[in-house]
Amino acid sequence: MLSRARAAYVWFRAFRRTRPFWGGVWLVAGGWTVLKFSLSSLQLIVSTGFGGVAGYLVGGGMILCGLIPLALPAQRYTFGLIGAVLAVVSLVVSNLGGFLLGMALGVLGGSMMVGWGVTRPRGRAVEG
Repeated sequence: MLSRARAAYVWFRAFRRTRPFWGGVWLVAGGWTVLKFSLSSLQLIVSTGFGGVAGYLVGGGMILCGLIPLALPAQRYTFGLIGAVLAVVSLVVSNLGGFLLGMALGVLGGSMMVGWGVTRPRGRAVEG
């Protein structure tokens, strides 16, 4: 049991270090916040048209932009920029971007994704 937990921890640590993990987490959290503050009854959303659906589209897009680079780390620039732009757009289309919290988390996550670099394995010191 303990060895399984240790193996899972080692796998998760390697996964986290080889992907823009924290940028994705913050971008997903921002998208969830925008989506949460956009939620209302479906009848109201249908009657308001694009203005009501935009919050769902922006929040869902931010969540997708946070999850895709976890599977494809090479796409971090594209989805980091798109996620940050969607976070700024959420300011206009979705209750001040989830009352500014969702927008701030989305911009933080998108910028962390763009700034993330691949962790190089640590080399051992070469003795003279």
